[in-house]
Amino acid sequence: MLRQKPKIVIIGAGIAGLTAAKTLYTTTQKNSNELFDLCVVEGGNRIGGRILTSEFNGDQIELGATWIHGIEGNPIHKIAQEFNSFQSEKPWECKEGKLIDKSVTITEDGYQVNSSLVEYISIFYNKMLEFCSGQQNFQDGVCRHILESLNLENGSTKNLSIGSYLKKGLNFFWDLKKDQENVQVFDNWSRKSLEEGVFTMFENIHRHDSSADDLGTLDFNGESEYCNFHGDEMTIAKGYLSVIESLASVLPDGLIQLCRKVTKIEWQSDLILENDDGGNGTKPVKLHFSDGSVMYADHVIVTVSLGVLKKGIRNNSAMFSPQLPSFKTEAISRLGFGVVDKLFLKLSSPSTHDDNSMIFRYLQMVFHQSDSKLFHPKVPLWIRRTALIYPIYPNSSTIVSWFAGKEALEMESLDDEEIIDGVSTTMSLFLANSKQFKNNSDSAAENRVKFSKILRCKWGSDPLFLGSYTYIAVGSSGDDLDAMAEPLPKRISKNCPPLQILFAGEATHRSCYSTTHGAYLTGLREANRLLKHFQCVDDV
Repeated sequence: MLRQKPKIVIIGAGIAGLTAAKTLYTTTQKNSNELFDLCVVEGGNRIGGRILTSEFNGDQIELGATWIHGIEGNPIHKIAQEFNSFQSEKPWECKEGKLIDKSVTITEDGYQVNSSLVEYISIFYNKMLEFCSGQQNFQDGVCRHILESLNLENGSTKNLSIGSYLKKGLNFFWDLKKDQENVQVFDNWSRKSLEEGVFTMFENIHRHDSSADDLGTLDFNGESEYCNFHGDEMTIAKGYLSVIESLASVLPDGLIQLCRKVTKIEWQSDLILENDDGGNGTKPVKLHFSDGSVMYADHVIVTVSLGVLKKGIRNNSAMFSPQLPSFKTEAISRLGFGVVDKLFLKLSSPSTHDDNSMIFRYLQMVFHQSDSKLFHPKVPLWIRRTALIYPIYPNSSTIVSWFAGKEALEMESLDDEEIIDGVSTTMSLFLANSKQFKNNSDSAAENRVKFSKILRCKWGSDPLFLGSYTYIAVGSSGDDLDAMAEPLPKRISKNCPPLQILFAGEATHRSCYSTTHGAYLTGLREANRLLKHFQCVDDV
């Protein structure tokens, strides 16, 4: 009687799932006998997950992952190099890197902020973040003094948020120059209110970077868990999707099954192996799909997002049967998972300048904070926590802006015309007095910035993702990321098969969470976990 090959099913055709599939498949090809019956099931109609290269206004854009975070030793950089993905005859998004050094900072009523003031606050702000990430001491204990002023219990930073720490830091910053805080800089802008606006602008940029809607939920100690590879950050000329295509190119036709959404995972967690598989042997995992079909497996690698897992453990959901053990559900509940969306707009406004990049070299936006009476009534609330808007490369009429948290979710729900009108109005106000956008006409209509069409992400409302990426929330820790990576069942016995459910994806990497390279490394980790298991059992 022929021994049945182990069935391995990978849920999700994002970078973690495809990395696991490629690793397992290529290993079987090195052996005279195929070791596994392998397949990838993907709920959507495409591969890539939160990597989504697209086209807008004739330009290549990234609706999902955009940056390679550090190129030295980064596996994503290596794959892109091998696939010749850094060469393109056409321009691409952020092809010249982050152009923040060429930025212009403007208030909501059109005043251009002195670059030296912005740089001064930027240096202070970034050194505060570097301190909590453990990169360096700050000015002989300035940050330690800030922490002490928070009156922490026993001096512990446990459950301290980045938001509380930064707020106290801003107060400390003001205390250094109390004699200047009421100096009037512009109409309705004292030096103190302007510094608050600029500081908050940097906080909003950090909301995009971290995915935390409110920095009051972002854990202080969690910052020291996160690390990137060294070297430059860069984008990919042929698009991030080329990395996905490289991984998938070695897999045979039919191995990836699209539009196969898993609705329930039955697994064996006790000591009694129940067989209701109608003659499918002793495979312990049963997958249910949205079309009513089922599939049996020995091992399942789950690569769905943390947002999907959060929904899957709620009382009214039955994603796992039996429910996941408490160590797993508690980690899922404690960790943060936020929404970050990009909005692309086609610029269509008239201008006396020859290139539109002079209008949006790289615009940083400063809004009034403390006095709501000064909020411009024509600026929609969903724009007020946005910090950046810029052309995707010099001379491009494709403009991009970033949204996070509640504002991102609201932006997802609006119709195109509401968004076009809101952004056009806001940008016209910002640039009304700016040398970057000024012609000889006194007509407000002629000076109005206009956009003609948009394309936006909808990661928060997409049921296959329910958000963008993971952060360590107050009350969670790196230990929760480790718990996310633990396979099930945790206890192995004679009648309970091992490694039934394995977990991969950026939310399962302790130091590289929220990144594509983190997701890649976890796919590799789980594939190697299974290979090691079968090498031990079958002497492969």
